[in-house]
Amino acid sequence: MQERNFPYFLSLIQKYILPVAEIYAYCLLKNHFHLLIKTKEIEDDKLISRAFSNLFNAYSKAINMAFNRTGSLFQDRFKRKIIEDEDYLKTLILYIHLNPQNHKMIEDFSFYKHSSYQSILSRQPTFLSREEVLGLFDNPTNLADVHFQRRDEILNNSLDLTGLEDL
Repeated sequence: MQERNFPYFLSLIQKYILPVAEIYAYCLLKNHFHLLIKTKEIEDDKLISRAFSNLFNAYSKAINMAFNRTGSLFQDRFKRKIIEDEDYLKTLILYIHLNPQNHKMIEDFSFYKHSSYQSILSRQPTFLSREEVLGLFDNPTNLADVHFQRRDEILNNSLDLTGLEDL
């Protein structure tokens, strides 16, 4: 994924994922991305898989056409995990936002422009479920403080992501 394509990828996320899920956090990197969602109550579970399939297919077709190539862009299927613990949910949000710093793409994650961190803290319109995320941390100031307080802990330990399943 090239950085210049990130806005297009985000527009596809809004088009295909927002109808089936609330988006809590994201981070786009050159070789992978993280997307933390809460699925909506939908009778047909296949609609969620189809939404992701449509997202990936639409992005792949556009990139293949732009670069005169063929084939898949995504190596693996996406993973999912049901999160029932609020502390784990908050840690995942931190982990996602800290990911660019973890991969040494930037010295300070808070300046990375391709994650949801700045958008959650801003007052600009957003497709994110900002109020729900801020509610987990009580307010924007605390959200920022917790990111910085737990930064070293999260960057120095690998987050336990066991239990992820192919969807």
